[in-house]
Amino acid sequence: MTISTRQAFDQGTDTFNSQDWEGFAAVLDDHVVFQAPGGMRGEGKAACVGFFSGWFDAFPDAHVEVHGAHFMDDVVVEEGVFTGTHHGVLPGPAGDIPPTGRSVKVEYVHVLRYREGKHVSFDLLFDRLQMLEQLGLVPEPAPAG
Repeated sequence: MTISTRQAFDQGTDTFNSQDWEGFAAVLDDHVVFQAPGGMRGEGKAACVGFFSGWFDAFPDAHVEVHGAHFMDDVVVEEGVFTGTHHGVLPGPAGDIPPTGRSVKVEYVHVLRYREGKHVSFDLLFDRLQMLEQLGLVPEPAPAG
């Protein structure tokens, strides 16, 4: 039975927040692709689950709060905020980032594409510099004025 795009979106979000990787994989197409800032890319269920579950390895208390989801046929544009405390290694395009113990609150936009109730692609966009500033890895900008 094929589920709707809305149901697949809700299940993906719910299973991400609850770290239910089996449930998350259930709404992924076998050939799902993802991309994220810094040139991070992957294809297939295992790679996709590994990428998204990796956020919990780095931020065990990670959570996304969806502020808006805009549905257009089989495409969803999601606006939200990712929060978490950096207690694990965060893999990145420039290498692994050791735990800083700092919290982050980062806005993101996610463009998701579906086919027959399965995620076929994820295009995640967020401000990497803002996240690195919050982790104390680059200087924060001086206050204006």
